[in-house]
Amino acid sequence: MNLPNKLTIVRMIAVPFFLISMTVEFPHNYLVALIIFCLASITDYFDGKLARSRGLITNFGKFLDPLADKMLTTSALLGFMMMDNKIPGVLWITFITLLREFLVAGIRLSAVADGGKVVAANIWGKAKTVSQMAAIIFILAVEWIGKAFQLSSAFFHYLELGGTCLLWISAILTVVSGVIYVVENAEFINYKN
Repeated sequence: MNLPNKLTIVRMIAVPFFLISMTVEFPHNYLVALIIFCLASITDYFDGKLARSRGLITNFGKFLDPLADKMLTTSALLGFMMMDNKIPGVLWITFITLLREFLVAGIRLSAVADGGKVVAANIWGKAKTVSQMAAIIFILAVEWIGKAFQLSSAFFHYLELGGTCLLWISAILTVVSGVIYVVENAEFINYKN
């Protein structure tokens, strides 16, 4: 297994530790979750960069890298659902995200079964992932700062509202990237069988 694929595996292994630190109350749990999430997100940048620069792109990596991203970002959305309605509409954002991810996964599996083709993520999928990661990092930072420094409720509310807006922007990109993915890979959707 090459280094980029190992980094992808590390990102997947980080997911349960991230979710535990996000959902279990202990001193500075949001800071720990933020650090784990940031480190895991950085591996996403480096595994792709290393794979391209060293000619280490594999079908395994093309398939696993987006899956690791989905695991990481979806776990954050699930964690946000447990935060006492601090993020309005998080249920719908999570639903939209899961719907898109299952649809894309189905097309990827169909492409592999149909012709052995591994369909990599496109630029829209990457933009969706980056927007999700940015929103998640912002929200985790706000939650940690609010808890650690006892921010006034009005100021904290505006920060939380900013995080919600970022998350909804990522949901819009999720829909757009999903539609583009379906259109670009319509050949792998077999309506006859």
